[in-house]
Amino acid sequence: MHSGAEMIDLSVVIPMKNEEANVEPLLEGIAQACAEVSHEILVVDDGSEDGTGTAAGRMNARLGNVRLLAHPRSAGQSAAIHSGVLAARGRIICTLDGDGQNPPSELPKLFEPLLSDDTGRLGLVAGQRVARQDTLSKRWASKFANGLRGWILKDGTRDTGCGLKGFRRDAFLALPYFDHMHRYLPALFRRDGWEVLLVDVSHRERQAGQSNYSNFRRAIVGIPDLIAVSWLIRRRKKARPEERDLAQQDAARHD
Repeated sequence: MHSGAEMIDLSVVIPMKNEEANVEPLLEGIAQACAEVSHEILVVDDGSEDGTGTAAGRMNARLGNVRLLAHPRSAGQSAAIHSGVLAARGRIICTLDGDGQNPPSELPKLFEPLLSDDTGRLGLVAGQRVARQDTLSKRWASKFANGLRGWILKDGTRDTGCGLKGFRRDAFLALPYFDHMHRYLPALFRRDGWEVLLVDVSHRERQAGQSNYSNFRRAIVGIPDLIAVSWLIRRRKKARPEERDLAQQDAARHD
């Protein structure tokens, strides 16, 4: 889907489903947070039944750098992120949830380390929520799931479900795709040999709309996903090639 147009610094990808009321404040906040870098905003409408797409169009008329992708039917958050990254023109990608609970003001914590990285080894900057503004049942369910995941995968993060993440576009597209993969990005990036930076980010209450997820639904899909990711880590490629200078090698042979 990537058009081959000139690359820019940053693409902010937002998966959204029935979030019409959150589009305007969220995109305004993103524009302010990313004003110092060349960027675009990709709204991925994952089968919404409200005016999410129309609201994104209004914001493009105001900001001029908003793009809209639409799934004809809901395919889930990971599918929406993947579609957005494929279409993105930014060499660095940032994601955040479309419900407004991830403050856009936290985005520089994600993209600045990646844009300034001169080692070529940093692949992912992952947010970890502090002082979460969720229901008690959701916080307990998340704490249990994160504890189990951390014990099995040893991925080093306490909050892999945070929507605030920044990463290299090329590195992300090299990962194996599967539904719900967005919850395992620290483990998957480390599997491929990338360095992962964890940063604390704030969290806020949902201002409009209602959640598209339930604790039961997350638990049902989480167990087989966890097993699958553990298998992928164990079956990772164990060696990486080093390119040799054939001319230098040939000269050494004739010395």
